[in-house]
Formats: sequence, structure tokens, C-alpha cells
Amino acid sequence: MQKLKEDEAQQMLGSVVGWCLEGDTLKKDFGFKGFSTAINFINSLVPVANKLSHYPTIINSYNRVTVSLTSYAAHGLTKMDFKFATEADKIADELRK
Repeated sequence: MQKLKEDEAQQMLGSVVGWCLEGDTLKKDFGFKGFSTAINFINSLVPVANKLSHYPTIINSYNRVTVSLTSYAAHGLTKMDFKFATEADKIADELRK
């Protein structure tokens, strides 16, 4: 995994809606109808994390889930972080239907 340059990360940020950059971290706060849906979202991220061998930091507070991504091995953001973000958005969209 190769660390993205700051301008590359800024450019890729345009491909994921609602995500923000905080230093070397890609972050998004997801809201759901209730606690159960929020936990279902977290559980649905497990297969993605295992498939990509890329593990996010997840914080849950009732119906809110904050997902933070960074590539520790690369000491910053990589394309893998944005790939995970795209998958997380798809899962969240499905759960909100």
C-alpha cells in the first residue's frame, strides 16, 4: 500500500459523499433509525474489513456510527481507505431503505 499525497487524497475525497479528511484519516458519521440498525451496519462492515484486510475505527452512540479510516502500514491514507468508504456507503444506503 502506498500512501496518497495530500492532493491525491483531496481529489479522491470527491468520490465519496459526506466523508471528510481529518489529517491522515477519512471519517464519516452515519445516522440510522435506531440502535438495532446502527449495530446491523457495524456487523455488515465485518465481511468488508475481512475481505479487504483493512480495519476501521468504529464508534457507536445509539443510532450514530462514526467510521474512521487510515492505513497504519502506510502511515496515512491509501486507495484502500476510499475503497472501504465506498463499500460502507453502499451498506448504509441499503440499510436505510
